[in-house]
Amino acid sequence: MVLMDNLPDQLIWEIFNRIKNTIDRNSVSLTCKRFYNLENEQRKHLRVGCGLNPANEALTCLCNRFPNLNKVEITYSGWMSKSGKQLEDPGLSILANICPLLTDLTLSYCTFITDAGLSSLSSCSKLSSLKLNFTPRITGSGIFSIVSGCKDLKKIHLIRCLNISNVEWLECLGKQETLQDLCIKNCRGIGEGYLVKLGPTWRNMKRLQFEVDSNYRYMKLYDRLAVDRWQKQWVPCENMTELMLTNCMISPGRGLACILDKCKNLEKVHLDMCIGARDCDIIGLAENSKNLRAISIRVPSDFSLPLLMDNPLRLTDNSLKSLAQNCTQLESVSLSFSDGEFPSLSSFSLDGILSLITTCPVKSLFLDRVYSFNNTGMEALCGSDYLQTLELTRCQEISDEGLECVARYPWLRVLRLTKCLGVTDDGFKPLIGLCKLEQLVVNDCPQVSLKGVQGAAKSVSYKQDLSWMY
Repeated sequence: MVLMDNLPDQLIWEIFNRIKNTIDRNSVSLTCKRFYNLENEQRKHLRVGCGLNPANEALTCLCNRFPNLNKVEITYSGWMSKSGKQLEDPGLSILANICPLLTDLTLSYCTFITDAGLSSLSSCSKLSSLKLNFTPRITGSGIFSIVSGCKDLKKIHLIRCLNISNVEWLECLGKQETLQDLCIKNCRGIGEGYLVKLGPTWRNMKRLQFEVDSNYRYMKLYDRLAVDRWQKQWVPCENMTELMLTNCMISPGRGLACILDKCKNLEKVHLDMCIGARDCDIIGLAENSKNLRAISIRVPSDFSLPLLMDNPLRLTDNSLKSLAQNCTQLESVSLSFSDGEFPSLSSFSLDGILSLITTCPVKSLFLDRVYSFNNTGMEALCGSDYLQTLELTRCQEISDEGLECVARYPWLRVLRLTKCLGVTDDGFKPLIGLCKLEQLVVNDCPQVSLKGVQGAAKSVSYKQDLSWMY
């Protein structure tokens, strides 16, 4: 028998690595002094927030206890004044001075951190990942100070940082050519036209997520100067594998439309409410991105299009057929329409959707308000040799007749139905006792009862809230 005292340190570290719950790890570390010291040396990740009180003293104590920290997350979500003072600028100086191995820092809802505090992190030479979520006192000057000091930044996420407008830091990143992952969401002072300042860094970019505040979008659409910059500069983005755009302008020569057909190694594309997307954009994307594995498209309402263009433009089956022809590795497809879309004006016909699903090895299919998809489409899916997950939301042309076809899908394991008016308990009867589905989720379908879905899958989740109908 081997005693715990005789176990090598490396093995005990491996045991600690397998304990994911922080409370459990703390409990184990208190078993004996040796475990306590080994845990202190092995701990690499620290997540603190409202319980950090008094903030500076507590953070100093924790950083001294765990000398090898390389990832720190400070979040004050749900903070109230009675929780004690938040961490302020001196706290970031503590991090910079006591955590020389810091590579990953996240600040969420840190409303008292300013540019001065952020600039103290410029001495963290190993910092490669910075994530800021609702830090309203930080401006572009603070971002510039940390970008100019930390020469190895590979990931920057800025979410709801409302006062960042100075974009000199983008030019600085462009010169360093280290950035690989950039996420900018709802930062009103950063327009999509400014991203052209990244220059040569586009060559190294692997992931871009850009989301424009939907209430602020129309004020930035016609920035002519930004448009001219995009048109004049070549954007080398051949290495990008993931592109997610929300509420962006997709139109000839405007902003991020310029990169859609230049990304040759894309694996995942998400276009959500991007005004002006046309068939030629998706066709160019499909012809150049042969490795595409997942695509998600949410089409804006018709009502917004005439405000922005002389002739309303729509995506059609030509886009889907080009994807089917060129993207032979496509495994995940999501198609949806916004609230204002009329059922009779759906851009994609049933034939277009089926051409994509039957040609590509689609394992996951999500349809939201796609009124062209009906019982005939459900019947056609019986011939799919790959489909494992099917999610239908507000697909009102599907009835029990179509739902009964699910029992004949060869590989389907997960079915999710949300707000579908045409299905009833009768549609689930062929699935009762079949043990075919691993998971069935039924939400807010008014004609479906809990009793009607019991036994239709190994795991059943049912929720009924009909307030959306009124």
